[in-house]
Amino acid sequence: MTPPLVSLRFIFHMGFLYVWRSWRSTLVLAAMVFTAVAALVFLSALAVGTNDAMIRNSVGLFSGHITGDNIPAADVPHISNIKGVKYVLPRWQRPAWLKNRENKNYVILMGIRPDLEKKAAALWKKTVDGRFPEAEEASIYLSEFESRRLNVKVGDTVHIRFDDGSPEIELKACGTYRTGISFLDQGIAFCPADVFPSAGGTMSVAVFLEEGIDAEKFMKKNAHLASGMNLKTWSQFMPDLKQLIDLNHVSMGIVMILVFCIVSMGISCAFIIFIVKNMREHGIMKAMGIAPYESALLILTQVMLLTGFASLSGTMTGALAVAGFGRVGIDLTSFTSYNPYFVVSGIIYPRLTFYSVVLPSFLAILFGCLGALWPMVYVIRSRAADVLRSI
Repeated sequence: MTPPLVSLRFIFHMGFLYVWRSWRSTLVLAAMVFTAVAALVFLSALAVGTNDAMIRNSVGLFSGHITGDNIPAADVPHISNIKGVKYVLPRWQRPAWLKNRENKNYVILMGIRPDLEKKAAALWKKTVDGRFPEAEEASIYLSEFESRRLNVKVGDTVHIRFDDGSPEIELKACGTYRTGISFLDQGIAFCPADVFPSAGGTMSVAVFLEEGIDAEKFMKKNAHLASGMNLKTWSQFMPDLKQLIDLNHVSMGIVMILVFCIVSMGISCAFIIFIVKNMREHGIMKAMGIAPYESALLILTQVMLLTGFASLSGTMTGALAVAGFGRVGIDLTSFTSYNPYFVVSGIIYPRLTFYSVVLPSFLAILFGCLGALWPMVYVIRSRAADVLRSI
């Protein structure tokens, strides 16, 4: 009997010849696998890019990657010096009554540093009238919703009164904004920290991380922050976004499985036709003493050679497409203009991950091998004498 090493080499050589000799069938099947893998590599990278865009828009508008409440002012420089932190935005807040003539409304007045806010957050880009406040000016920045409730126009004076008996102050409306997000558009107003009456108020922070740093990993690495300060990552204060991203991952996995189920059925049917067409060779090899497991291994080798080559080519093509679109981005603004998760920008940048590169090829080869089971069983159950008698 042939030694195992020689036998495997022979099977691989025969499998390659079968695939090479039937090049027309090979091209058709390879094109099917190639297209599926290339498309799924790009789609999975697009799904990752969509998730990135939703996170970038959600945290970049105002909240940051990490937020903290009731933070001592002395801790802000400490957070700023941690590796991976890009900006730390201190914000002072206290409840207040806004009054304009006979109209009044109860809001949270927030003192901000306009220079830092314009560098890190994108709220100022949502201005619909007037402008964003400037440092040291006695101005107030209102949402469009609140300005309508108070009947305030840009340039009007707003009277601000506090429940604790603090002196009333007057601020001039410098601009209005609209985000489409309820917690920013209702019940909140902004003024420069220089004119904010901080007595009786509390301070919160918005922490913006460097590009590519995961907020969860950052908090685990700096565990002392969570224990000493009331800090939360975006996934904790935006659980709806976290669930939506998880749902996108699950949906993409289901799409991949369904696609390769269909592809594997095509491979299986094509190989049955291919084997029936070349049944004479299989019968001769059986008569020469090829064991059933070697016949099965020969078919498996053919499928793996075909799907492996097609998957590799498809992965490279998909990766090249991602690299091209990843530079310029895909502008979906017209489809996301009313979506709160794309409030800053509707441009998506596809991004490759380990799973988006490896998973489509892995599933193609796996389901290709599963698709080879039917042809393998067909050949194993066929007897050499019956095959040769039918020639």
